[in-house]
Amino acid sequence: MSQTDVFIGIDTSCYTTSTAVLDRQGSLLAEERRVLNVKNGQRGLAQSEMIFQHTRNLPELLEIIFARHDLKVAGIGVTNKPRPLDSSYMPAFLSGAGCARTLSCVLNVPLFLISHQENHLEAALWSVMPPTKNRLLMLHASGGTTDFLLVELKTNQRHQLTNVGGSVDLQGGQFIDRVGVALGLSFPAGAALEKLARSAAGIFSLPVAVKGGQISFSGPATAALRAIDAGNEPADIARGVEAAIASSFASAIINISKEQEFNEVIVVGGISANIYIRETLTAKLRSRGMTTYFPKPAYSTDNAVGCAAAALRLSGVEL
Repeated sequence: MSQTDVFIGIDTSCYTTSTAVLDRQGSLLAEERRVLNVKNGQRGLAQSEMIFQHTRNLPELLEIIFARHDLKVAGIGVTNKPRPLDSSYMPAFLSGAGCARTLSCVLNVPLFLISHQENHLEAALWSVMPPTKNRLLMLHASGGTTDFLLVELKTNQRHQLTNVGGSVDLQGGQFIDRVGVALGLSFPAGAALEKLARSAAGIFSLPVAVKGGQISFSGPATAALRAIDAGNEPADIARGVEAAIASSFASAIINISKEQEFNEVIVVGGISANIYIRETLTAKLRSRGMTTYFPKPAYSTDNAVGCAAAALRLSGVEL
């Protein structure tokens, strides 16, 4: 049986160890992920603990993939920092980058380094394939990021990401996690808060603080925590958090659109997996003539498919 030429992706983010394999046609052949363990009641992990868990997880995930498939590696893509900036750094990404560099050397195949933010973009483009790829607005909304970025494809086939807005204090995911943990949900709280919100009888109204393309989530978070202390219905508060986030995103995007020329928005990151936020944001932007694209929920959260897709694309293979 002949081996299959593949491109491997590796991502070691704050809370998920991820690996993925694409063939030359861009089809997903294999994927393994493992969420890092966070003790109940805690709201995060130290970088040293992240590195320890990634170092333990990554060999096991790769062993699973290679035990099931006969693969010939043609290239490797890996995240090495949070954002595509010289000043961007986070130790957790060194776990994946070091492993990928070793594999590249031993296998004598090209290594492609991208940021975690670019990985989300690549996964989204692989998942939904919007008609316009050369210039669009991207919202990256996750536990550690709320960024509005103008995406432009350059002649070297690298994407240039220009920040045009974002959160000035709490990130969207931090807002969700703080309220979720206060409601007794496990960390990260995104999926559990979404499940709780489905049983809401109403929406607890929370303030929205948007100025231009800048969002403040600290006020809405404080209001939600006060509502919890006052004994308001947990499900209604959870729905209120979702509604406040969707409204904040929509207002900021509409404001940014007045200065930038775009009519297509792609939303990536863990928050974009929330169905209520997806549907509410889509409806608000549709009323302004904008089309909103979301990757499949599985590729909204942290994954390595974007790394594999970047390696495939930057190798000169057109999807």
